[in-house]
Amino acid sequence: MNETIAAVKNNLDLSQNQPLKISIYEAFRKSIILGQIPAGERINEKEFSETLNISRTPIRYALHQLVEEQLVEHVPRVGIVVKGISIKDAHEIYDIRKSLDTLATIKAMQLMTPNDFDDLRALLEEGDRLNQEDRVDDVLQNFSDFNSFIYEKSQMKRLKTIVTDLQAYLVYFRDIAIRSSERRYRALEEHWLLYRGMVTNDITQVTLITHEHLNHSLQFILQEMESHQIE
Repeated sequence: MNETIAAVKNNLDLSQNQPLKISIYEAFRKSIILGQIPAGERINEKEFSETLNISRTPIRYALHQLVEEQLVEHVPRVGIVVKGISIKDAHEIYDIRKSLDTLATIKAMQLMTPNDFDDLRALLEEGDRLNQEDRVDDVLQNFSDFNSFIYEKSQMKRLKTIVTDLQAYLVYFRDIAIRSSERRYRALEEHWLLYRGMVTNDITQVTLITHEHLNHSLQFILQEMESHQIE
């Protein structure tokens, strides 16, 4: 078994209650983002199917999704080739995210009603409860809901569209970081600090906490990527 197929197999989690095509897709995505399948590597659909004893249909679905997310590309007369992501890419993505999240949070803070702040607080309290119960997948969803809430309340539709274009990377970066218990607790604390800054309409604190929050996440991701010798 070659290293590329071995990496995907190692990241293939069949314990989740989800369709096989989704599990295959997630295994490919994790392997690519962490650099376990290097940029320029060709993915042979037939070879994967035969080696893993899996129908080509879910593999074809996974590769189609990855093409849509621009993690792989179809090269004429060659096939599917990995584009991948580098440490430099990670820095660039987080720099963009810091600017966009700061803008969205400040705008949301200025437009939110008292009821909106109550709803945001309830969302944070739910996140704490889910974390105490060690319901990691639900905590991940709670983090997504938190971010979506702020972008929704910012009323900046174009900004939300730009962030959506980065989801292929951001969602998995978040998943990797938040599945770490230490990072998860710290991120929840940072969300509370951000909430308090919003309540007091403190633009300086909101900017500072947003940047610190994303810097901490980036450092965690870089450690993961560097452990896999990604440059």
